[in-house]
Formats: sequence, structure tokens, C-alpha cells
Amino acid sequence: MSAEYGADQIQILEGLEAVRKRPGMYIGSTSARGLHHLVYEIVDNAVDEALAGVCKNIYVTVNEDNSITVEDDGRGIPVGMNHKAGKSALEVVFTVLHAGGKFGGGGYKVSGGLHGVGASVVNALSNWLTVEVYHDGKIYSQSYKRGKADGEVKVTGECDIAKHGTKVTFKPDDTIFEETVYDFGTLKQRLRETAFLTKNLRIVLLDKRENPERQEEYHYAGGIKEFVTYLNKSKEALYDQVIYCEGTRDGVYVEVAMQHNDSFNDTTFSFVNNIITPEGGTHLAGFRNAMTKTFNAYAKANKILKDNEPPLTGDDIREGLTAIISIKIEEPQFEGQTKQKLGNSEARGAVDSVVSEQLTYFLEQNPAIAKTICEKSLLAQRAREAARKARDLTRRKTALEGMSLPGKLADCSDKDPKNCEIFIVEGDSAGGSAKTARSRATQAILPLRGKILNVEKARLDKIYGNAEIKAMITAFGTGIHEDFDISKLRYNKIIIMTDADVDGAHISTLMLTFLYRFMPELIKQGHVYLAQPPLYKIEKNKNVWYAYSDEELNKILTEIGRDGNNKIQRYKGLGEMDAEQLWETTMDPEKRILKKVIVDEESSSEIDVTFTTLMGDKVEPRREFIEANAKYVQNLDV
Repeated sequence: MSAEYGADQIQILEGLEAVRKRPGMYIGSTSARGLHHLVYEIVDNAVDEALAGVCKNIYVTVNEDNSITVEDDGRGIPVGMNHKAGKSALEVVFTVLHAGGKFGGGGYKVSGGLHGVGASVVNALSNWLTVEVYHDGKIYSQSYKRGKADGEVKVTGECDIAKHGTKVTFKPDDTIFEETVYDFGTLKQRLRETAFLTKNLRIVLLDKRENPERQEEYHYAGGIKEFVTYLNKSKEALYDQVIYCEGTRDGVYVEVAMQHNDSFNDTTFSFVNNIITPEGGTHLAGFRNAMTKTFNAYAKANKILKDNEPPLTGDDIREGLTAIISIKIEEPQFEGQTKQKLGNSEARGAVDSVVSEQLTYFLEQNPAIAKTICEKSLLAQRAREAARKARDLTRRKTALEGMSLPGKLADCSDKDPKNCEIFIVEGDSAGGSAKTARSRATQAILPLRGKILNVEKARLDKIYGNAEIKAMITAFGTGIHEDFDISKLRYNKIIIMTDADVDGAHISTLMLTFLYRFMPELIKQGHVYLAQPPLYKIEKNKNVWYAYSDEELNKILTEIGRDGNNKIQRYKGLGEMDAEQLWETTMDPEKRILKKVIVDEESSSEIDVTFTTLMGDKVEPRREFIEANAKYVQNLDV
């Protein structure tokens, strides 16, 4: 062995070196997501001040050089001497890992930041960072370079005696992050969500990179009630009021807001100390239990549900529900470092008790609303029964039971799902070329006739009855909804291959809506892809090039020279390519370009709003969306 491995090769990373060496451990990744995460870490500290009732305003500014300034009017980080560390508490917060006021020292009752790594991690991953604290009419400041203090904490000026708070400015380190340009839309979404969850907190986002400067303000006196209204804006609410429950049990502060709409999806988001829990947890279980119990008791007592009828299930009651569950708890325990699922057992009982009590009271007070919800739930129950019968037909049976794979599926011969992929193609003409072109061992082809059903506007029984959707469910093998089992997936990659035109984009969107609503795990676990067929074919002197974008076309033409010998073909659809071309450009694993479809858990509420806006019944929100985003359109096929 050439490299020596002895006791001295064991490295000890001191202080913030560990963060710079392994940033992914602390912020998830060094991509755009990690970059934006830095802002959230500092904002979350300010929000913790708001949760403690001592901060009303947070100002987030994206400066011209893509540095970030976050200012709040909280108590200000303490600047006095921390005797244990032998230096100012301010310096400790920004330079020592696992140092913070949230470990039970009595500084905070509830907080989102619990690992004590927020401010110091941001400092470690920044080129430079400066912090100013306003306290007792003085401005205290300190600056750092790549995590190291430039000098002591100094008084650098005076301010109004009434002014208090902290101002942090930092520039992400371009040697660590893949990109250092902040996206206004990403910040906007997260800050808006934070403002919804902390009622009466005002957050101002300012972008100084644009001319004129762009500013947005988020301030919701109604808190999560307004959040529900925002999520329902592209849907038709079944009743005007947003049902709101609030209370404290066993030291857990519970807030729940909900409203039913005319869609068929359950849109529930749960938060703990303002942090989204995409996988739910005990607070969500408590909410669901309370809903099922309370509505069944009401329907029985008011004879809406006959004694001999089966009770309403949770799914029936939650059809078309938009709900936000937000709890504040002193010491949240999450399952896993990623804070995706809450584990505190007391949260379940607290949410169950508050919701059961207040929802019962609300239903008694508002019999018309109660009746509307119960009737929708009964319709859902009947549809679910019809769907169950239809579903039994779509379930994969064994050969003995005679239910085979869809007839139009050209399956692959390899039976190991890890090696297999399925192409979903539109129309038989593209399907024919794809069947000829494919590698039979590992590539399956499923042609769809026409556009599939828009599941955003359809009930389960309708969905199960649709031939194209049925063919997909059967081909994938996983089942859908409560029957979904990812271990039965027959293909490692599900590739949506449509024409590079407007219709193709529409079919892809319909497909993604179906997968997102009924098989979200396929997307979350990275099994769904979009194929990228070429837009142009260029021929010159018997040589052939393919271009996948206008930029690439220009680049090729610049290289080979622009003259009369160039023959350029614009592909309108996959059917224009012969099998060989289709294989070479779009299907060959060695050469093709695939776009992986991913879901950012942190933006799940915004993804939901987007799907409803684009695919729902209401025209107005869709028109607004198109007007706002028209300037970003590329390659429009006019």
C-alpha cells in the first residue's frame, strides 16, 4: 500500500472547519437549495424572537452583489461576556457549533432552530459576514472572514435608545456553492409561508438587483386562516368560513385552520415550530383521528348517517379538504435529522383534544356548513365504493386469474425491475417507431391514445374507469392510493416521452398531475423522468447533428459555418423520426438527455397551488399565472 494509514492520519476538524469540509451534513447540499437554506437559517433565528413575542418585523434584502442582509427588531443577540467560552456571546453564536439559546437555558420557550448550528454554519460557509446588534442606544458589531472573527466585538456607533434587534449581512462562499445567485421566487415562497405561520409578523423582502427595486411584504393578521384561503384561491370553497381551532394542552400550543373545496384532493400541511413536516407525524395523526371521530358522531346524532350505514372513513371526510396544522412545542423530537416527521407522543393527544372539542362546538353552531361537509363525505363514500369495485379490476392478478398486462404494452424481456424502464408515448405512430427502436431486453413502450384524464377535476371512480390510466396503473404494478406499494414497481425508470410542442407539454403536465396526486412516492424516490427529444436535425455534406435547443442550434451552425449547404429540419413530433433516429437521439442510454422530475418538500404548499392553478376549474387564477410567467416562455411553438 502506497498511502500510510496510522494514528496521525486521523484528522480532527476544529471549530467550523468541519462545516467547510462537509457542508452537505449541515445544510443538505451545496446546490441552489443549500444556498437558499443559509437565508432561512438566519430568518428562522429572527422568527424564534417573534415566537417569543419580542419581534414584529423582519427585513430580508438581496443586495446587488448577491449578498444577503437580514434585520429584525427582536432583543438582539447578547453581546456580554460568555464566561464559559471566555469571549462575547455574540462571537460564540457565530463561531461555535452547537451553541445557542435553545437548549433549555430559559431564553426561548419554543423555537425551530434546535441544533444550535444555524448562525455558525452560515458564517462558516460565507466569504464574509458582518453582524450588528442594536442595544441600549449603542451599535455593537463584529465581522468575520470564512468563519473566523476579524477582531473583537466593538461599539461602532450610537442609535436611538428605543431601537433593538440584530442585523446580519453575509456573502456565500463561491468556492463552496455551485451557484451563488439568489432566486427571488424561492425566497418569496418560503418567507410568505413563514409569515402565514406567525400571525402578525411582518416580513419585507427587497431585491436590489432589479431596476426598479422589487419589494414584497407579507403580513397576515389572520395567520393560518389566511394561509388556507390562499391555498384555496384556485378552488371553489364549499362554505365561506375557515374553521379555526386554537388551544394549549400539556404545554403544546395547537392551531388548526381548514376549509373544504369542490376538488377531490386532500391538501393538508403540518408544521412544528414553523418547520414543515412533509411526512407528518403525531400531530397529523391526532388531527385525522379528531376529524373522523367528530364528523361521524355529528352525522350519527343528526341522522345524516343511518344506524345501519357504514361509518365515514377519514378519506371520505378529508376529500376536498385544505388544512393547516401548526403546533408549537418546547422540545420537539423528530424522527431523523431532517426534521421530516414529528415523534412527540403528547402532540397527538393535544391536537386530538383541541380539534375534537372546538370542531364539535363549530358544527353545532353552524348546522348548514356541517350538513354540506357531511353530504360531500357521503358522496365521497359512494364514489369510493364504486372506485373499489373498479380498482379490484385493475389490480394485477396472477396468470391463473387471467388478468394480463395491457394489450398495447410492449414489455421488456428482462424481469429485474432495476434494469428496466418504461416509455410512456403519445399516439400509435410514435409508439410504432419507439417499439422498433427500443432495446427489447430493458425498454418497455406503452402508447397512450390521446390525452389522459385530468385527475385534478375527477373523482376516484372516474379515474379508475379511464382506460389510459388503468393501463398505466396495471403496467407500473404498484397500485395506487392506499394500495400503493413501491416494492412492486416493475420499472426503475418511468420516462414520459412526448412531442416537443404545446400538445406534448400538455400531455406531460396531465401525466405529472396524475403521478403527483396518486403515486407521489414514484416522484419522491426519483423514478420519473421526462425524455428530451431533439428540436432540430442539421445535415451538411452527409454529416448529421442534432440540436436540443435554439442555443445549441446556433452553436452548431457557428461551428460548421452558415451557408446554403445546411439542411435544417425542425421536428414537430416524434412520429417524424424513423426508429434509428429516435433511438440515437432520445432512447439510447449512452447518448440521450433525461430530465429527472423532483419534488422539493419545502415548497410542497406552493407546488400544490401551482397544480390547482394550472389544472383546476377556475379560469381567473390560471390567467393571472400565465400573465405573470409569459415573459419566461422559451421555444413556444407558434
